[in-house]
Amino acid sequence: MRRRIARVTHVAAGPYRLVASTALGVVVLAVLGAVTGPQWDPVPLEDPLPVTSTSTAIGAAPVLKKYDVRTSVVDVRLDDGTTVEAQISEPVGLDGPAPGVVFVHGAGTGEYKIAFLAQARALAESGVVAMVPNKRLDTYTTRHRDYVQMAHDYDASVDVLRQHEGVDPDRVGVYAESEGGWIAPVMATIDPRIGFVVLVSSPVVPPREQAAFAVDSYLRNTGVPQEVFRAIPRAVGMSLPGGGFEYADFDVTPYQRQLTQPVLMVYGTGDASMPVLQGAEQLIGDAAVNGDTEVTVRYYEGANHGIRVDGVVSATFLRDLSGWILGLPATADAAPRVAGATPEQTYVAAPVPEPRWLGDGDIVVGTVAGSVALLVLGPLLVLLARGAELVGLGRRRPAEQRPRFAPGIPWRLTGLGAGALATVVGLAWYLVSIARLALDYERNDWIVRGGWVVVRLLGVAAVVAAVLLMQRVHQLHVAEHVAAGGVVRKLAFGAVAVGSTVLLVVLAYWGVFQLGI
Repeated sequence: MRRRIARVTHVAAGPYRLVASTALGVVVLAVLGAVTGPQWDPVPLEDPLPVTSTSTAIGAAPVLKKYDVRTSVVDVRLDDGTTVEAQISEPVGLDGPAPGVVFVHGAGTGEYKIAFLAQARALAESGVVAMVPNKRLDTYTTRHRDYVQMAHDYDASVDVLRQHEGVDPDRVGVYAESEGGWIAPVMATIDPRIGFVVLVSSPVVPPREQAAFAVDSYLRNTGVPQEVFRAIPRAVGMSLPGGGFEYADFDVTPYQRQLTQPVLMVYGTGDASMPVLQGAEQLIGDAAVNGDTEVTVRYYEGANHGIRVDGVVSATFLRDLSGWILGLPATADAAPRVAGATPEQTYVAAPVPEPRWLGDGDIVVGTVAGSVALLVLGPLLVLLARGAELVGLGRRRPAEQRPRFAPGIPWRLTGLGAGALATVVGLAWYLVSIARLALDYERNDWIVRGGWVVVRLLGVAAVVAAVLLMQRVHQLHVAEHVAAGGVVRKLAFGAVAVGSTVLLVVLAYWGVFQLGI
């Protein structure tokens, strides 16, 4: 009778122990995930820059004329002897020397054949000589970008344009877009003769801060669960795998504080990647340090990062750009100073918290790769051992004496390894999927919400497999049996167990087991 009661108690306690142990495992992983890295808590932007007029029209701008345009291609020799090509678009039939503009590429452009076509054409038609040089690419890679050296390279194009027939050398300025916003202020500092600066979709803050801000904005637009945001400082704040990327912390502020030229700063209200309010406020404050108060700011309704609406560069922007340049110096401080559509920026782009223990990208990648290698090594060792037994290598033993896993161990061990690996794959798929949605400004709740639920369920399933494995190992220990017989199977067991455990901790670090901690 006592044995029957004990058996019933054991059966009833089994599911309870499984649920309780799984819950405890998830809580432990959630705590580990919380304490091993920084949280993400952006500061709301307060006291935004006031927009004084809905009209973007530039005060004191002249009435624009329209000229025929001719183009030519010239060679620009850089300081170290390297040569790049540049296309010059110029108005035909001007009465006197014209102002000139050298374009500075953003991260997504590099050749005059495809970059700034609409802008250069519009400027030339209105009476401004526009020069689009090719970006120097032999010193420009994903891992390495020297913005100061790039400024010197682009300044060589400024020198060429100053010497071009029909150009007023004292009225040559630069037009910089996106990443070029970190380069143009350097150019204006090293070459005070530059007549003016146009900053379009300028990040202003250092690249790492801008990247974190952009990721946060994109994720909010996509509607991802709050738990996903924890990954921002852990991904953006760490040193990236393979080294390089020193430019991620480049600070353009010291150069902006040496500006003396008139500046036109332009943003589109549909650009979620840039701190459109903070950037203008910071530039105005930086320029004022050196006494430069000639900063004009314009916001264009619904325009994206390239000041495009429905894929076309805003005609209003092109009109204002031409009018501002042609009207200098009268337009440099013409009212209104800040005008256009009302921009939105909810949070401040700020320094990114640095991970405490997993701040080295090489270690993060190496840890995941090593863990996956252990998961592969375990089954491989078993297969090799079985192969050796089949062909009769080593000392022959009766079948019942050959090393084996204890009953119940193989499927539990397989479930743990497969569960951990499936969760890693699921998380990678999820992050790639939401990145695509974010970049396309799309929402898909099946992927954004449903995908996150699936990833977390996979993680919980892996924890269940781990609990079942530990329970079985404990049972075998009480019965004085071993979970794995022989050296090879012990090594295989250890490889899968260790590899899976490390992966679960890594998954916890990236937020899979978050419980609001």
